Amino acid sequence: MNQERYIRQTTLKGFGSEGQKKLTQAKVLVIGAGGLGVPVLTYLNAMGVGKIGVMDSDVISTTNLHRQVLYSQSDVGESKVIAAFAKLKAQNPETNIEVYNTFITTKNALEIISNYDVVVDTSDNFPTRYLVNDACVMLKKPFVYGALHGYEGQVSVFNYEGGPTYRCLFPNMPQENEVPNCNEHGVLGIIPGIIGNLQALEAVKVITGIGEALSGKLLIFDGLGQSYQKIKFKLRPENLDIKELQDFYEWNDPCEITPTIKAEELPNLLSDKAQIIDVRTIEEYEGFHLANSIHIPLDSLESKMEKINFSLPVYLLCQSGKRSEIALKQLRELQPKSSLFSILGGLNQYLATCS
Repeated sequence: MNQERYIRQTTLKGFGSEGQKKLTQAKVLVIGAGGLGVPVLTYLNAMGVGKIGVMDSDVISTTNLHRQVLYSQSDVGESKVIAAFAKLKAQNPETNIEVYNTFITTKNALEIISNYDVVVDTSDNFPTRYLVNDACVMLKKPFVYGALHGYEGQVSVFNYEGGPTYRCLFPNMPQENEVPNCNEHGVLGIIPGIIGNLQALEAVKVITGIGEALSGKLLIFDGLGQSYQKIKFKLRPENLDIKELQDFYEWNDPCEITPTIKAEELPNLLSDKAQIIDVRTIEEYEGFHLANSIHIPLDSLESKMEKINFSLPVYLLCQSGKRSEIALKQLRELQPKSSLFSILGGLNQYLATCS
């Protein structure tokens, strides 16, 4: 270990060489390499955490750059974890960076998480958070939570030293239509940086034992008012009694079949001049779109259905595949006899396979 690199930490009263040793020996898994994940990865790597796992299957888009400051314009279209690996190794060659170019699933969660001491969840959706929680409870691993909503953010530490779990704070998963989406509602670039840094701080506290971790406390940050408040919550012992993962952690009904095609098939659809409906926002569409695609934002879908020829197959496209699934469900109710398909993985997957 390069002693000089960490001298400002090791001379800090209450941290010292013992704290640095604990960081060096620690193994931290960061789930997500986006707005929250970037500051977490950057600071844990700079501070000398021995092994950092970074898990994501997304690619970098232009709309990421205002908040995901690890990446640059030349990285657009590249895998987030591959780009992050190169930049983190350049920042601190002493750390061990393990990349997982995949999203977390019921099939890989237990195997991957079991190799780490602490999990930092920087994902942006409720199904992933419930999956991470249940896996961490089963494996007795603490995890640091962060979330964003407009100009606000939240941070907490779950499953730490017998403390409450995520399900103690949020017992039931909300419906998909009840949850704001930053792709549609926006996010101020600096807010993920603030919340992500708070998550990194909590991870350091959990690893080294300094200070008081946010176990049993939800920290809420208001960026416009520059204020913090803490809400206390208690352990519900029944939430520790998780013996196996659920079969399903998605919003939609597991018995409901959503017709999909793989993003890799998009070139064939383009050459055949198929009817591709892009349901992203105006800003996303103007930033990049496929030639000859028809733009109808998801929130305008019902009022602009005249732009769709339902006598032909309809292929619905968004950035990641989530909104296209919602669009398919909406159109299926209105046009039950139509031929509808959601493009799996959306533009992210298409750009990843074409790069």
